Amino acid sequence: MTVLDDKLTPLLGAKTAKALAGSLGIETVADLLRHYPRRYDERGSLTDIGGLELGEHVTVMARVEKVSRRSMRARAGTILEVTITDGRRRLQLAFFNQVFRERELKIGKTGLFAGKVTAFRNNLQLANPEYELFEGDDLNASVMDEFMGILPVYPAAQGIQTWAIARAVRQVLDTLDDGADEDPMPAELLAEKKLESLHDALRQIHRPESWARLESAKRRLKWDEAMSVQLIFAQRRYSAVSRPAPVCAVKSGGLLEAFDQRLPFELTPGQHEVGAKISAALSVEHPMNLLLQGEVGSGKTIVALRAMLQAVDAGRQAAMLAPTEVLAAQHARSLREMLGELGQAGELGAAENATKITLLTGSLPAKERKQALLDTASGAAGIVVGTHALIQDTVSFADLGFVVVDEQHRFGVEQRDALRTRGAEGTSPHVLVMTATPIPRTVAMTVYGDLEVASLRDMPAGRSPISTTVVPVAEKPQWLDRVWGRVAEDVRKGDQAYVVCPRIGDEPASDKSDKRPPLAVLDVAEELAAGPLQGLKIGVLHGRMPPDEKDAVMRAFAAAKLDVLVATTVIEVGVNVPNSTVMVIMDAERFGVSQLHQLRGRVGRGSKPGLCLLVTEALEGTTTRERLDAVESTTDGFELSQLDLEIRREGDILGAAQSGKRSGLKLLSLLRDEEIIAEARVRAQEIVAEDPALERHRGLARMVASVVDEERAEYLEKS
Repeated sequence: MTVLDDKLTPLLGAKTAKALAGSLGIETVADLLRHYPRRYDERGSLTDIGGLELGEHVTVMARVEKVSRRSMRARAGTILEVTITDGRRRLQLAFFNQVFRERELKIGKTGLFAGKVTAFRNNLQLANPEYELFEGDDLNASVMDEFMGILPVYPAAQGIQTWAIARAVRQVLDTLDDGADEDPMPAELLAEKKLESLHDALRQIHRPESWARLESAKRRLKWDEAMSVQLIFAQRRYSAVSRPAPVCAVKSGGLLEAFDQRLPFELTPGQHEVGAKISAALSVEHPMNLLLQGEVGSGKTIVALRAMLQAVDAGRQAAMLAPTEVLAAQHARSLREMLGELGQAGELGAAENATKITLLTGSLPAKERKQALLDTASGAAGIVVGTHALIQDTVSFADLGFVVVDEQHRFGVEQRDALRTRGAEGTSPHVLVMTATPIPRTVAMTVYGDLEVASLRDMPAGRSPISTTVVPVAEKPQWLDRVWGRVAEDVRKGDQAYVVCPRIGDEPASDKSDKRPPLAVLDVAEELAAGPLQGLKIGVLHGRMPPDEKDAVMRAFAAAKLDVLVATTVIEVGVNVPNSTVMVIMDAERFGVSQLHQLRGRVGRGSKPGLCLLVTEALEGTTTRERLDAVESTTDGFELSQLDLEIRREGDILGAAQSGKRSGLKLLSLLRDEEIIAEARVRAQEIVAEDPALERHRGLARMVASVVDEERAEYLEKS
């Protein structure tokens, strides 16, 4: 009999086991049974073809609607063209020099068709797909005859199709010993929540007896995923509060009070509320671990600076960690400007109680870096701004009391945790992480489960509106000329523009993809200068430029000495040029929703409204185009985050947000499973409070390792 830890080769044979391991990383019985069906088709029903994605490997159940053949122009041979439909949309199949398939693919036939989605003449197609046809109500090969009308369709890959995975699952389940593996979930939790046993759930998820049994199995396996993630975060929270934090109480007559008196504007109610919450948290020994989310331009930096001044007033140091050198330099410059003489300690004209702001990045010249390190180690610098260089072992702080991490989605958990260990005398500094991409509650509980969450929802007065338009150049190529015409028109009015590209252009060529490479800053800047924007002053900015060059370009753009800045996403956050009114994002489909929302926040920062143009080759009806349409539809980041969550495929939610790897979460829906996530969070916290290392819950520890990716599981072991 088979158990979950068994290897697949003896069970399935070397050929199938090798295909599963090579294409999907599946090596054990547990791996295979945790490879859940992507969806379920019912005999007689067809798959919705809408929403297919270019480059995606798909399996659809559809009906043959049209069959034709034609000669290939470029070389000798024949193409068999087949149109399949779900009754609403159509998908093209192309078979090259395989005319014999015309005998099988008769009009009216229904079957499963699998292959990689490509585009031909602006239509989605599968080239040389594999397929299995139905005869009446059954598949030819009787792969799924034993299913009660519910056909599981598995996430497949080149080299192994869904029907081959279904065969492998059937073989494994037929020999699975239901009594050999201990259920990892505590018996009292199973009883209380009326959850199925693990083995019953695994059987029903793959070979459901009914839709009701399938839903019951999904509910149990969702609990596995929710508990696994929440156990990790509960341990992180436990670890974070195991060391005391330095007390940073408010000081009367200090820098914070002086700064508030010189502010030329009123703080918003939201800034007051969040500021009071942070101030109270800084004043106690319990380490603050807070995520502050708020729209682009909602005033998070002011909130963070006021908190940093409270720490400095208490005799501690504050550090601000930014994801790029451009942003770190911009933050240091902005903080100095906001503080004025209050941030000029050691300089002529400094206020009596002034502090010093030091910039520390990896590529500072040797002399400047040495001085920055000395200022940080001696405590001469009350506020230290930098990149990941701040968490290197060579950097030491005199008394670090407070850490601000800007744009949390650009950092991993480990980087944040490294800063937590930098406090003096065994203390853990208070931590505030910030994001300009609002996060739905379930994502916050799951992706940022080790943090409390606060939100800035109101915007300071004076922000101009931003409109967004999708420019579908695959369908309407002439629109691109109008894009450059609009940029030139704005520049003639005295305004400035950004053009954003996904690539720099000096990277080595890659032959791993049949897609064209992403548009590059260096290429686009050259083409614009010689073509539609000829005569305009065009600058270039990207991450591999020397820091002094990057700084010089940003200063020139801020001073309106450049009309157009062609850049990568180094300008995504923190860059503030009020005179810029239009942004063109090339290959917009290659950016995430949060990046697009962040990027367009760079325009409309002055008195004039902003315009963001999303140039894309994504075809109408694809999921990618839906995402761009969502960005076009609203500038409300909180609404957009919910739309993004609804559009995304559920398995991608936790993708690289923390670890850089795909997570093992496949069933848990952050849109629909808020109740399970919230309950699992409470239960995980109770378990970890009584058993921090899970020594009395070995089943749960093993479950985490099987459900969550290796990097997350390693965190449990370290804990």
